[in-house]
Amino acid sequence: MSLKTKIDQHTANGNTNAITYTGKDFSSDQDVRWCPGCGDYTILKQVQTIMPDLGINKENIVFISGIGCAARFPYYMDTFGMHSIHGRAPAIATGLKITRPELSVWVVSGDGDSLSIGGNHFLHLLRRNVNVNFLLFNNQIYGLTKGQYSPTAPTGSVSKSTPYGSIDHPVNPLSFSLGVDGTFVARAMDRDPKHLNRMLMRAHEHQGTSMLEIYQNCIVLNDGAFNLFTDKKTRPSETIYLEHGEPLIFGSENDKGVRLDGLQPKVVSLTDGSFSRDDLWVHDEQDRTKAYLLSRFFDQPEPGVENHMPRPFGVLYAVDSPCYDEGVNAQVEEVITRKGTGNLNDLLRGPSTWVV
Repeated sequence: MSLKTKIDQHTANGNTNAITYTGKDFSSDQDVRWCPGCGDYTILKQVQTIMPDLGINKENIVFISGIGCAARFPYYMDTFGMHSIHGRAPAIATGLKITRPELSVWVVSGDGDSLSIGGNHFLHLLRRNVNVNFLLFNNQIYGLTKGQYSPTAPTGSVSKSTPYGSIDHPVNPLSFSLGVDGTFVARAMDRDPKHLNRMLMRAHEHQGTSMLEIYQNCIVLNDGAFNLFTDKKTRPSETIYLEHGEPLIFGSENDKGVRLDGLQPKVVSLTDGSFSRDDLWVHDEQDRTKAYLLSRFFDQPEPGVENHMPRPFGVLYAVDSPCYDEGVNAQVEEVITRKGTGNLNDLLRGPSTWVV
C-alpha cells in the first residue's frame, strides 16, 4: 500500500490519530548529494528511523536548515521543510513554532552555520527555550565551501584558510549552550547509530530547545577528526557514555572511573583496590555545574598524559523550563480576552505616527 493510499484511507475513515508509518515513508524522492562516506548519511538514516515512533503525522513535521552540507537535509526528508539562509534557521524556526505550535520543528545546522554567522540567533533560541529540536552537525571544517577551518576547529588545525595552523581558540558547543541557559544539552556521533537513535528520541521528548551536537566525519576535507572516539580500539578508553543516576565508568574492561576531588575530576583505577564504584561521580542530568564540568573534559590533558579525560557522550543536562512559544501564545490569548481582537488598519492609522 502506498503512503498516499494510507493517508486517503485514514482520512476517509474519519481517523484523526497519527498514521502508522515506516522509516521509508520519510525518505524523499530526491537524490542524496553528499560525498560517498559522509557521516551525514548515517544521521539522515537515524532521523528517518525514529520518525515513525514520534506518533506525529507527516504534515505536522518540519525541517529547517541554514546553509552548508548539512543544510541539504530538508530535501531528503519527505516532510515539510525549508532551506533557509545562512545562520538564520533558528529565527525562522522560532517564528514558525510561535505561529504553528502544533508542529514538530527540527533545525539542522553545521558548526559554521550555527556558531559563526548564526551564533547570535543560536544564542537566543537557546536562552528563550523555544520548543524545537536543534541538530548541530560538527565536523570542525567548512565542507561546502571547500575546507576552511570552522569555529570548532582545534587550535593548530591545518586547513585551506590556515595552512600554517589555526591560532584561534575553538568554540565548545556544549559549554556555549549551557552558558546561555540551554535546557537540554547532549552529544552523539555519526558512527554510533544506536546511541544516536536514542539521543534523537530524547531530544524529541524534551519540552524546550533540545541541542544535540553530533560529531560528523567529513571524509573529504577533515577525515578522521574524531577517530579517537569512533575507532573500536580507542573508543573504550576515550569515551564515556552518560546515564542518569549511574557512576562515570569507562575502559575496555570497565576498569576506570571518574571521581570528583572537590570540583576537580580525576580518573581513577577500579582494579587496584584504591577506589570502588561507590567512590565515583554519579551522573545527574539536572546538575548544571557538573554538566559544565563534563562539557570541559576536552580541555584536559592529551592521551597518554596523567588524568587524561574521556569525551562524554549522552545527555549532559536536561531540565524543565517554560517554553518561549507557549508564553507568547498565552500572552496573546490573555490580551485578546482582555482587549478584544486587534485591527491592523486601526493600528496603522492610529495616533502613534510622526512626521520626518
